[in-house]
Amino acid sequence: MPEGKIIKALSGFYYVLGQEGIVQCRGRGVFRKNKVTPLVGDDVVFQAENDTEGYILEVKERKNELVRPPIANVDQAILVFSAVEPDFSTSLLDRFLVLVEYNHIEPLIVISKMDLIDDEEKAQIDKYASEYRHAGYNVILTSSETAAGLEELHPYLEGKISVFSGQSGVGKSSLLNAIQPELDLKTNDISSHLGRGKHTTRHVELIKVRTGLLADTPGFSSLEFTDIEAAELNFCFPEIERKSEECKFRGCLHMAEPKCAVKQAVEQGEIPEYRYIHYKDFLQEIKDRKPRY
Repeated sequence: MPEGKIIKALSGFYYVLGQEGIVQCRGRGVFRKNKVTPLVGDDVVFQAENDTEGYILEVKERKNELVRPPIANVDQAILVFSAVEPDFSTSLLDRFLVLVEYNHIEPLIVISKMDLIDDEEKAQIDKYASEYRHAGYNVILTSSETAAGLEELHPYLEGKISVFSGQSGVGKSSLLNAIQPELDLKTNDISSHLGRGKHTTRHVELIKVRTGLLADTPGFSSLEFTDIEAAELNFCFPEIERKSEECKFRGCLHMAEPKCAVKQAVEQGEIPEYRYIHYKDFLQEIKDRKPRY
């Protein structure tokens, strides 16, 4: 039986990219019975009825999956945040990073609209970029207008399945169009009244960009820590995880515990204070979460 990858899901149909091209498939009833929903990014076994139509028979084991956007087997998340319009938000970026880290997906931080900022704003963005790099993240500063940073971005797109994610209105589609003009993705100007962009992406679809596949995903409206436990949050902040090995108590949550190496690192400026504040805020959010039964 042929195998392929789901590159689009729309109205109950799954578009599978196999060796012979794209086949429009339906899922067998057994999936519904077993409560398996095929996702974009799934590797599947399918049966072709003819050159263009068929049925999905089996969904292969996933290495990861995201709920929003619904996609599986992601290699990296390209997190696009604008320098301005909307303003760069470390809190929102850290929320994205935690969810990406928790799902064992490699993050890449891309800061867009660098052409729209003055020297003072640029100095602040450069400082943030330096701090995130020090934490262990790759950061690229870009502009779809001037093409700055695009060459630096290209190697990250080769041979990987990536999700292009970020707050609405940060210029994800503009950036993709600058990387690969023939995509001609729809873009909307940011709504100054609402302070956020209008949704222009309607469904999840993997598109070929350079030698990789990339999902241009809708902006997120909520990013909740529904599955992360308090003891796991530590592992979603790389610099906090590294420093926690020096804490006196194993399982230290870096809150009120004595001889906490993380709190000491924050006081000494080794870990940016805003990263620690976000860690504490997220930890409280997880602790306040209603239990699920």
